[in-house]
Amino acid sequence: MDLIQFPAEWHSQSAIQITWPHKNSDWAYILDEVTHFYIHLSKVILKHTRLLIVCHDVKEVVDYFTATERKKLILTEIESNDTWARDHGPISVYINGKPAIYDFGFNAWGLKFAANFDNQITSKLFEKNIFTPEVSYYNHLNFILEGGAIETDGEGTLLTTSQCLLSPNRNQPLTKEEIDKYLKEKLGITQVLWLDSGYLEGDDTDNHIDTLARFCNKKTIAYVQCVDTNDEHYEDLKKMEKELAAFRTLDGEPYTLIPLPMADPLYVEENRLPATYANFLILNSAILMPTYNSNKDSIAINQLKKVFPDKEIVGIDCRTLIKQHGSLHCITMQYPERFLYFTKG
Repeated sequence: MDLIQFPAEWHSQSAIQITWPHKNSDWAYILDEVTHFYIHLSKVILKHTRLLIVCHDVKEVVDYFTATERKKLILTEIESNDTWARDHGPISVYINGKPAIYDFGFNAWGLKFAANFDNQITSKLFEKNIFTPEVSYYNHLNFILEGGAIETDGEGTLLTTSQCLLSPNRNQPLTKEEIDKYLKEKLGITQVLWLDSGYLEGDDTDNHIDTLARFCNKKTIAYVQCVDTNDEHYEDLKKMEKELAAFRTLDGEPYTLIPLPMADPLYVEENRLPATYANFLILNSAILMPTYNSNKDSIAINQLKKVFPDKEIVGIDCRTLIKQHGSLHCITMQYPERFLYFTKG
């Protein structure tokens, strides 16, 4: 039997992947604004680690970067529908100690949007020899699974939401028990912790876990806490908090829970957006945390400092990004060490 390890996000990384916005994506109406955001984010990432950019035209992107930055950059031309790399990017695992990428199916969160190009990105990356020769490719396109839907502690525990993995147009007619078994087999997981409560208004993903609750280490979970009884999320997030408190590690211990504030409401045409501080990205030497020009930004940063004392907490203003109902973690995907030709940031 193969020994499979699904590494945690804090596992030593080779690089981060993003997919660049373009005129045929949903960003077309604010393309200049979001391009400016991507340039800024890319430069921040490059201060800490390497970066892989999937884009429509390398010539349109390369000049944004200095000669020094380009040494830590891979640019590759692949068509895309949109920019949510967390969900159309590969899932990285180690099989018997060797790196491998899983290419799960992506259908834009249950056929809500077009994903014909996005669903081919992982296989095309492999065809372009982006990865080191020791990386193997596994086609799992018959199973729909987005990276934002699953959190791992790297020790055999997976955290997810039943609203997402059991939602229509993903993996029916599979039952919860069958999906649980599949995840354990493919990802080398011992236990799957299913959250039945928790949501963010405006979230197209059917409640991805990376907007609600995140592993910070094998004993600690940061989560969104709502204390405003007049907020529409209050009751459901209270239920989620109770579920998290009832979860146990593989050693039978309760998790240390770190509450992150519920972000102040943001709206587009009276529609509330799913702003969240839980959508942070863990890098080798830093945590990139979404901010929203709110007094709560500093509260969230201080909470993350408690669990990542050895990492710099860097706030990234995501008010542009949230206009398309996603945030920082949603547009990035990490690769552990030994996956790309450069291995040190």
